[in-house]
Amino acid sequence: MSATPPEATHEVQFVTLHGHRRAYVKVGQGPALLLLHGLACDHTTWEPVIDALAQRFTVIAPDLLGHGQSAKPRADYTLGGYANGMRDLLTVLGIDKVTVVGHSFGGGVAMQFAYQFPERTERMVLVASGGLGPEVTPAIRAIASPGFHQAMGLATLPGVRQVNTGALRALSHLPSKYTHDLDEVADIVDSFADPAARAAIRHVVRAVVDWRGQIVTMADRAYLTEAMPMCVIWGRDDQVLPVRHADTAARIAPKARVEVIADAGHFPHKDHPQRFVTLLTDFVQSTQPAVYSRARWRALLRNGASAPIPQVAREVSERHGGRSLTIA
Repeated sequence: MSATPPEATHEVQFVTLHGHRRAYVKVGQGPALLLLHGLACDHTTWEPVIDALAQRFTVIAPDLLGHGQSAKPRADYTLGGYANGMRDLLTVLGIDKVTVVGHSFGGGVAMQFAYQFPERTERMVLVASGGLGPEVTPAIRAIASPGFHQAMGLATLPGVRQVNTGALRALSHLPSKYTHDLDEVADIVDSFADPAARAAIRHVVRAVVDWRGQIVTMADRAYLTEAMPMCVIWGRDDQVLPVRHADTAARIAPKARVEVIADAGHFPHKDHPQRFVTLLTDFVQSTQPAVYSRARWRALLRNGASAPIPQVAREVSERHGGRSLTIA
């Protein structure tokens, strides 16, 4: 079964897993990239880069459960549940191994996927990812608060929603880093007109955020990236998850490649799609895919993170209009 909404560029296909409909886009040929979108978004967040990536890769861009055109049941919205869902989707599609690319909340899912299924993960790419520090915009913390569902129901009533989203899109054109991503926020507000979508997103947020910020962190398991190539990409003007979390990634995963893009907010793949494609393509082509070894994984788990983290060596250069930190 497949359908293509008028505004979509790529054909959306559907598969039913565990009784729930999952939507996804699959295009291109070559090594597989699994693109995981962020909270309250869907696969269309990757539209600016899908075609360019599909020239070299098989691109799979799903709508996570509770998002987009996928089902929005009362279900397991934990990171582990999402990782299991991605494993099952890839299995149905006949894809054994992927480079997993996660944006924002999708970065948390990418980390969990790589942790649960290292034998199926060749590389990990985190884009303005959650799980690298407690700080998060108050707007996301508010989603988990009492009364959010009702308040957003009022804010998305016909007429009211158009005024709110129109104002957000107008403000997004102002030359300020604080309004950089408001057009994306407007799309999210539009999606909240669906009560099922609001309920699903509230469940997602409550699994990873409380009143103090992000609950989930990769810091305690970062040493496992020793066995897997990792790249982190961030927008310097990110107002959702602070860019200093990219420095955290460099500290806890010293072998990671870290790229900070100037004049980009929380969606660097949309702000600078050509640069994003160049960075991602170069990372994949210049690294060998991880090869899962149970013995090595066992040794890493036994040794844990007890050894001191080595000093991070950085080579900083200005290229493509942004700051590039190549982690030695």
